Amino acid sequence: MNALPLILTVFVACAVEAVEALTIVLAAGLTREWKSTFQGVAVAVVVLGAVTAAIGPALTFLPLSALRLVVGALLAIFGLQWLRKAVLRATGYKALHDEASAYLREVAAAQAAPAQARRGVGDWYAFTLAFKGVLLEGLEVVFIVITFGGNQRNLGAAVIGAAAAVVAVTLVGVAVKAPLAKVPENWMKFAVGVMLTSFGTFWGAEGAGVRWPGSDAALLVLVPVVAAVSAACVFWLRGRSAAAAVPAPRSEVVGS
Repeated sequence: MNALPLILTVFVACAVEAVEALTIVLAAGLTREWKSTFQGVAVAVVVLGAVTAAIGPALTFLPLSALRLVVGALLAIFGLQWLRKAVLRATGYKALHDEASAYLREVAAAQAAPAQARRGVGDWYAFTLAFKGVLLEGLEVVFIVITFGGNQRNLGAAVIGAAAAVVAVTLVGVAVKAPLAKVPENWMKFAVGVMLTSFGTFWGAEGAGVRWPGSDAALLVLVPVVAAVSAACVFWLRGRSAAAAVPAPRSEVVGS
């Protein structure tokens, strides 16, 4: 995989996490105060940077086959989790993720929390809310950056993709000053789940000694196959749901 596909793949995956982090940060900043919110964001970014700096370079010392096997397995597990949730949401078995509703819940909680200063922070609630939101979503970004970048021995390209996603989402959020509710996040998660599962399967198999026909070109077949199987699951579950919703015909009892 050359640099451009790697950057684009990481960009899309990280944009989903950035949207969710932005929702939490906006709820803290607009409801409480921006100074404490930015302090929480800054501390979370420092922690994430330290994690990336500590783990990322260490991957370069691992044998490529072992790295691909481990990274492939982790990506496949991670991707299948995303796919499972996306399929269940697309079929109605799980509620759709709604950033507007999530934002309102965070705002309600922020408004109800008492104001309290701690450790030089003016509003401890805003600080911790922003810190936890950015850290949790950011850890998934770090995981994506390290696995994709480390496996391709191109951590720089992966960092560029992630940074571009975070900057793009932040700029849009600052411009509209509202959660990005119109972003088709559920379908983005479906697409990211397909990509993570496909790349995880591809790299994991390579790490186990499999030689794919056409080398990297095999991904042009593998990605559509995973997408087609996932779409088939959606249609199958929708059919089951529709069949279960149809009431069974009443049997008539004929009197003697």
